[in-house]
Amino acid sequence: MKLAAVGSNCIDYYENMEGGKAYPGGGPVNMAVYTVRLGGEASYIGPVGNDSYGSIMREAIGQKGVNLSRLQVKEGRTAVSQVTLTDGERVFGDYDEGVMADYVLSEEDMDFICTHDVVVCDLWGKVEGQFKDLKERGMTTAFDCATRPEDPESQTAMPYTDYLFFSCDDGDTPELRAQMKRYHEKGPRLVVCMMGGDGSLCWDGSEFHRFGIVPCENLVDSMGAGDSYIAGFLLGITEGLPIEKAMEKGAANATVTLGYFGGW
Repeated sequence: MKLAAVGSNCIDYYENMEGGKAYPGGGPVNMAVYTVRLGGEASYIGPVGNDSYGSIMREAIGQKGVNLSRLQVKEGRTAVSQVTLTDGERVFGDYDEGVMADYVLSEEDMDFICTHDVVVCDLWGKVEGQFKDLKERGMTTAFDCATRPEDPESQTAMPYTDYLFFSCDDGDTPELRAQMKRYHEKGPRLVVCMMGGDGSLCWDGSEFHRFGIVPCENLVDSMGAGDSYIAGFLLGITEGLPIEKAMEKGAANATVTLGYFGGW
């Protein structure tokens, strides 16, 4: 698979770790890195600032083998999420969009994306309004709604999304299944809910598919686990694996990420 990961990147700044520590991340960035880790190809398309965090981001992503030929360096600040560690749990604080605030794909970006097999974006990527154009150009599309599938950004992308992902903590319930069916009616080919320790659930329009977890012997940090799942699932489904096997590939990739600190 050749993945085009578009939109949001951010520095996760842990203010109470070692006097302040910055980790590069953001959903699409993570998905690109994890795709390469699995043996696929990936490009990241999006902006960073011309500040020190932008330099950290560019260097870190590039070292992972991700194509950065369409990464933009813009005047301003790289996006930053403030994170505090409290009793081993991450608590997210303020999010500064920085140069992500007014991001729009150019025609050249769109042409480049169309040289890939799949394009993926998330809730914060700013390009949900351009998914219609990407779909009309024949692209296979994926969108991560995070925990907010009802947000306007998610709803805008939904009719033009082949593989729709979102997360919930309530497990497999009749309400969740009804919700997934409702989203599928809007246009996606597959709707996948990631349920943390309860595994994942997929609705294909005719039946539900369920997969649990791949046990993690040494759970360190959940940062990036959902993005790892999406990368593994997309790689598997693009390679022609059955849905359950693609779900398993996603779960196994998430387990790798659970075993170390930080997204990657």
